[in-house]
Amino acid sequence: MRTVIGGATALATAAVTALAIVPSAHALSTNGEFNYAEALQDSMLFYAIQRSGQLPPDNPVDWRGDSDLSDGSDHGVNLTGGYHDAGDLVKFGLPEAYSMTMLAWGLVDYGQGYSAAGQTQAALSNLRWGDDYILSAFTGPTTFYGQVGDASTDHSYWGPAETNPNTRPSYAITASCAGADLAGEAASALAASSVAFKTADPKYSAQLVTQAQSLWSFANNYRGKYSDCITGAQSYYTSYSGYWDEIVQGAIWLYRATGTASWLNTAESDYANLPLASQSTLHEYSWTINWDDVSYADYILLAELTGQAQYVGDAERFLDWWTTGVNGSKVSYSPGGEAFLDQWGSLRYSADAAFAALEFSDYLTSNSLDATRAATYHSFAVGQINYILGDNPNHESYEVGFTNGGANSKWPQFPHHSTAHDPWSNNLSTPAQTRHLAYGLLVGGPTSANDAFTDDRTQYQYTEGALDYNALFSGALARLTQQYGGTVAANFPKAELPDGPQEYVQAAINNQGSNFIEIKALINNQSAWPARPMPNASFRYYFTLDAGESAAQVTLQSSYNQCQAPSAPTQYSGSTYYITVSCSNLDLEPDGEADYTNIDYQAQVQFRLTFPAAHNPAEDWSFQGIPTTTNATPVTVGDIPLYSGNTLVWGSAPSNTTRPGTPGALAASAVTSTGATLSWTASTAGGNALAGYDVYTSAGTLVGTVNASTTSYKVSGLNPNRTAPYGYFVTAVDTQGESSAASNVAQFITSGNTSLTASASTAPSAPGTPLASSVGGSGATLTWSASTPGSSAVSGYDVYQLSPTPKLIATTAATATSYSLTGLAAGTGYAYEVAALDSAGRISPVLQAAAFTTLASGASPSPSASASASPSASASASPSASPSQSPSASPSPSASPSASSTGSGGGKCVATYTLASSWPGGFQASVTIANNGSTAINGWTIKWTFPGDQKIGQLWSAGYTQSGEQVTATNLSYNGTIAPGSSVNFGFTGSYTNSDASPTSFTVNGAGCP
Repeated sequence: MRTVIGGATALATAAVTALAIVPSAHALSTNGEFNYAEALQDSMLFYAIQRSGQLPPDNPVDWRGDSDLSDGSDHGVNLTGGYHDAGDLVKFGLPEAYSMTMLAWGLVDYGQGYSAAGQTQAALSNLRWGDDYILSAFTGPTTFYGQVGDASTDHSYWGPAETNPNTRPSYAITASCAGADLAGEAASALAASSVAFKTADPKYSAQLVTQAQSLWSFANNYRGKYSDCITGAQSYYTSYSGYWDEIVQGAIWLYRATGTASWLNTAESDYANLPLASQSTLHEYSWTINWDDVSYADYILLAELTGQAQYVGDAERFLDWWTTGVNGSKVSYSPGGEAFLDQWGSLRYSADAAFAALEFSDYLTSNSLDATRAATYHSFAVGQINYILGDNPNHESYEVGFTNGGANSKWPQFPHHSTAHDPWSNNLSTPAQTRHLAYGLLVGGPTSANDAFTDDRTQYQYTEGALDYNALFSGALARLTQQYGGTVAANFPKAELPDGPQEYVQAAINNQGSNFIEIKALINNQSAWPARPMPNASFRYYFTLDAGESAAQVTLQSSYNQCQAPSAPTQYSGSTYYITVSCSNLDLEPDGEADYTNIDYQAQVQFRLTFPAAHNPAEDWSFQGIPTTTNATPVTVGDIPLYSGNTLVWGSAPSNTTRPGTPGALAASAVTSTGATLSWTASTAGGNALAGYDVYTSAGTLVGTVNASTTSYKVSGLNPNRTAPYGYFVTAVDTQGESSAASNVAQFITSGNTSLTASASTAPSAPGTPLASSVGGSGATLTWSASTPGSSAVSGYDVYQLSPTPKLIATTAATATSYSLTGLAAGTGYAYEVAALDSAGRISPVLQAAAFTTLASGASPSPSASASASPSASASASPSASPSQSPSASPSPSASPSASSTGSGGGKCVATYTLASSWPGGFQASVTIANNGSTAINGWTIKWTFPGDQKIGQLWSAGYTQSGEQVTATNLSYNGTIAPGSSVNFGFTGSYTNSDASPTSFTVNGAGCP
């Protein structure tokens, strides 16, 4: 929460006195001893962190997603885009427009510094994001929207921007409720930006200056203070100084943008209306440039343009007050050397004054004027920026993330920034750590002239930042980079390591008896990379019936349920069934618990399965990893799979199969000012049939789902003023919820007012759903589908362990699509994510996590993943067949069971028998039938005779009978056709007494498959 005090009260009125040395107990360094280029790089990223709206394809912040996508809908206008003001989520128009003006000023006058730091494009992107929003807010000749979001409501929510549950009203100034200060500042922002874009994007530059002139006319014709109209801003950004300072500034920048003399004449004519110092005929001088009062910028800009004494005198008086004093009065200095103006954002003010001092020092120097003042102002500015970067008694950078070329690791750890904190709890204390590094955020700093700083998230005067804090700070950094140089960080920003599972399931036993089990399940959404909703969430609990039992004999009860009633059992394969619990009645997102209607970060479901006879839950797939004692604390489990819609986001079903192929050649066509049509080439089915396609924004927001036969999607409702590209990608999803790797990102621009083409740099696509196979007591294998390259080649994959301990496990080669996990603990839940990296250091989105439970000591191995055909595409189709976990009472396997294969072939078919694992008295095997002929096999029956005394206990992906050692297996309804060059696979577990020797000959459809 912020309360900002603007305006200035003069402390004295007098002529400039003689220059003197600024006293302080700590002599600040006035040399270029810091890495200003890195600090500028950080500051540019801060603006990317603050973005609202649908993020562009080149979004560099992996923990930020789309937000506020319905802004303006209460008035039928599109106000998406722009920036969140500070640590909270309101879009305040006046400080936002001010920030764009000042960013543009720094870029225009110190472009060489931006270029030397490689930050020109980042600065232009930041301006474009803010300017597009200003264009959107100017919906008519006399209507400008100056705020989105109610500050009081907003400040009652402490959570990620991406899942903000509040309605966001919008407020405008009009002819009947004027705000010349706001409109004038918006005109300044567009005019200053038009100068910045004149070469980089001439078409956009022309649009900006045209709209700037219209906004200035609106301001000039309808004068009034915006905060008298948009009253919700009064407690935060009241306009104390009035509107003349913005009107003058707007005319100055329109002159710089157009060269038309009448604009300069207007600025000079209106200059006399600027605020005066208290009880004086002098213009005010005892404050600095700030979001409320830009008079101080007007002094400098007009002095530079005209050289007239009145403007030069006002500028010098202002800067003397910050350095040598005016008639014995000047800004306060802390013992450590901070020029301290006010308790609210003290470092913001010293940075603003530093930029002004550098700007005017350069003017004096370039015109051979007053070398003494020029040197004083320059030394003051360097000292204040150095104080911020670490030359202070705390030896701490007050710009978050600034390492000074690797020499510094101390900066505020608890900034007052809700999205950087990214809590799921809707409070400032849970979790204790700040989950993200908010690079570039300039905190408010000391609240008194004593250098004391408290790193406390709840004390926002110390630790909050804001758009305006970084605006002129960035310009000062560019100026110092221009003079002293510096080196930016490579592959910046570094990808962050998730701090644990994001969307996941926990479970424990509520109660149990010989023939029933009652489970407490917790469905959690603690997502933060980025935070995201989990629409239409559901989970499945798999169990296995004993011989002679039927699903109709199982009764299901739920004594407590925040979701919907569990479904009746659905057959998965053979005697394996599952129940589904849908939580579509809730918005499961990280916004607290019961703080908002039907919105929770966690939902609890208690359900009881009662069987017709004694039942051992250890034989059930979904029971693995659940504590065996009643009323234990729920633990994270991997074998209760969790879905968002039809897409698997967590966990493992009993059988994992080959993922669908990646949809190809995604492209946008029929682009209009508010939408486009996306089209792609169809995915190929993997081990299961396709269920459909999910369409996402480039930041990972699900926008729509289509069925498997549809390969296009229309997006609509986009912002017609947006000159930054929109981006989308598509994934294919099968009937088990397993996803393909994401397609390429298709880009397009809705506005015609730009020379820019939709070719933003993009990260690699999300790899396919990571799947775990060969799960044993100490290891497993992760596999995934290869990522689609973005703007640069894929350089490898990061394998992250989410639980039990978050850490980076490995970075693989670019060609890898699997990784062997070793050294795992028996009977323990594990979870992993896989992200693709490229040669430029960008990282892919991550959409799903693989989770599983290793075998308990002494347990038999569960069946490995088998690639098998699936039912026809349907959103509600049952998963392909697969067994449950083997009973825990089974003997343990050998330390490293080796798979062996026997096969015969020739002619049309090849049958291969694979003994996957064997242990005393038990085994697991599979059979693959491959069609090497030129015509399809339509329906199949395979027969063989075991040479040993094996008895099949459970078989999946086929029907079977066994008489003695003779086995007959037949296709199911969905996998009867084997196309030329294709194969089917089925698997089974069984027992033996003397031998589990593998068969060597088979017949298929009565003919030898030898």
